[in-house]
Amino acid sequence: MIDYLRGTLTDIDHQYAVVEVHGVGYQVYCPNPYEFEKERDSVITIYTFQYVREDVIRLYGFRTKEKRSLFEKLLNVSGIGPKGALAILATGQPEHVIQAIEEEDEAFLVKFPGVGKKTARQIILDLKGKVDELHPGLFSQKEEQPKPHEKNAGNQDLDEAMEALKALGYVEKELKKVKPKLEQETLTTDAYIKKALQLMLNR
Repeated sequence: MIDYLRGTLTDIDHQYAVVEVHGVGYQVYCPNPYEFEKERDSVITIYTFQYVREDVIRLYGFRTKEKRSLFEKLLNVSGIGPKGALAILATGQPEHVIQAIEEEDEAFLVKFPGVGKKTARQIILDLKGKVDELHPGLFSQKEEQPKPHEKNAGNQDLDEAMEALKALGYVEKELKKVKPKLEQETLTTDAYIKKALQLMLNR
């Protein structure tokens, strides 16, 4: 098991970040790779989970051990795979997911792609009382605000955000409903993703 990677962030894709460690570039699939945008070409530490199946070997990465632990717990729920678990964590507000589990709020959970009523109920049955201890460690990251020089890059950032949301499983119909509101703001790619997810989850 690779517990974490510490190396230079060399590239960001809508599904993964590339971390170079001693000349080797590791593709690390993340809930929202663009949250690392400000650290491009800098040394970062990312906590990893190695996923191994017959047809795939992938590294999944997270800013904190608590987020990684929540990802692992979600993977243990029947009906939840890595893609679904990443989509749930991509909001940047996993504490709301924990609250929904503890309060048995199925209506909140079914808003995530791939989560129907049966899976939402299974998440609650399997994880209620087992995730609340992660709550304090999920507040370590401040909301990213756009820098003044980034204001002219709004359209490109929004396009990248839409691609990242598609990669997480959100369909074009859902994205079209929130895009007009996003176009009224000038944000970073990471902030666009978080805003879009909040809008979709609050509908």
